[in-house]
Amino acid sequence: MTITIGEVWTFKLTSGEELITKVLKTVDDELVIHDPVSVAPGPQGVGLVPSMFTADPKTETRLKINSIAISALTDASVKAKYIEATTGLAVPTKKLILG
Repeated sequence: MTITIGEVWTFKLTSGEELITKVLKTVDDELVIHDPVSVAPGPQGVGLVPSMFTADPKTETRLKINSIAISALTDASVKAKYIEATTGLAVPTKKLILG
């Protein structure tokens, strides 16, 4: 499994849960991740919710590689929503300026 460090990844876990997170590094058979969120259906469509409500956000979070069924870089529009959900910063949309 080749994971690009520092990128936002989407993981489909063997449990069926879909997880979006930034990968900080790999250690043995684990990924060290930051701000994991789960994809959850809501009244207005799919939303992002914290994967762990009671964890200290300042501690290192790890994900066992053997619990991952599918992995891919996160789509740009979903990545923007992830950044907004985890930092509070809205990513501006790209616009083409014609002159």
